[in-house]
Amino acid sequence: MTTSIASLDTDSLGAYLAGQIPGFGLLQKAEKFAGGQSNPTFLLTTDTGRYVLRRKPPGQLLKSAHAVDREYRVMKALADTPVPVPRMHHLCEDESVIGSVFFVMDYLEGRIFWEALLPDCDRGERVALYDAMNAALAALHDVDPGQVGLSDFGRPGSYYERQIGRWGQQYRASETATIPDMDALIAWLETNQPADDGMVSLVHGDFRHDNMIFDPNAPRILAILDWELSTLGHPYADLAYQCMQWRLPSKGAFRGMGDADRAALGLPTEAEYVAQYCARRGIDGIPDWSFYIAFAFFRLAAILQGVYKRALDGNASNPERGIRMGETVPLLAQMAMAEIAGEAS
Repeated sequence: MTTSIASLDTDSLGAYLAGQIPGFGLLQKAEKFAGGQSNPTFLLTTDTGRYVLRRKPPGQLLKSAHAVDREYRVMKALADTPVPVPRMHHLCEDESVIGSVFFVMDYLEGRIFWEALLPDCDRGERVALYDAMNAALAALHDVDPGQVGLSDFGRPGSYYERQIGRWGQQYRASETATIPDMDALIAWLETNQPADDGMVSLVHGDFRHDNMIFDPNAPRILAILDWELSTLGHPYADLAYQCMQWRLPSKGAFRGMGDADRAALGLPTEAEYVAQYCARRGIDGIPDWSFYIAFAFFRLAAILQGVYKRALDGNASNPERGIRMGETVPLLAQMAMAEIAGEAS
């Protein structure tokens, strides 16, 4: 049996899930969420409630990409920690059910903020929301992987060397044109890695405001989503990745806040946000910050190049947006090289 990226066979899926999830009930409809570029995600409505299904996309996929099984495992492991995650219900690794691996989790009613500037919030709420994100990130990095059964979730040590190698290969596999800044960035990262400081933590891999569901009535995170890039790694990779929002433009594909009057809006500066994180984790500061920022831009560029290639090949969850995002790869590489040049000057 096969299904398209935008639809599911609700009859066979409903019968399968009714036998796997207690109280699931009768599946009435499955609606694909519009957002997301990697793993197609659906709202399942039954006669007893609502659930979310997240699946691998069909088609030819890059090696190790779209790891919904890892998403399921890490969120299930974090259920009893201070890190907010939805409840996991079932992981199906039998591709014959809907054509690819998938999992089902709770549906949570809440807010998703698509813009880093949080334009629909007042000044005080913006302060509290960014503080909540900061606290959640620090809490994640304070989790002992061994205590939650994730000691084998990745290889400790040499994190950046392995990541640069992995994403460099992924980028080359999906490369559609030569981008000189991207070539220069990869070469610089390969030869300018900081010495391994021994830090190992769970890292989310895509930690940003639009991968979170917030309480509809309070500045509180109900759940952090989209864990497909999670692994054992270096905590500063997550922090730098989120801090790209302070540098990316507020208009266009990214909706960052690099060109906004953050003080007027009540938003912290990048330095203030990093300092809050350091205080929460009991560390004095972060040396080699330019490397971590440059690495964050590189990894995002490599990810979006893959999205772009899938869009061109007809396998993207949202092809039109995938093409728009892929066209930003030269900008990301340029911004990374500007950070490197600023550090060297």
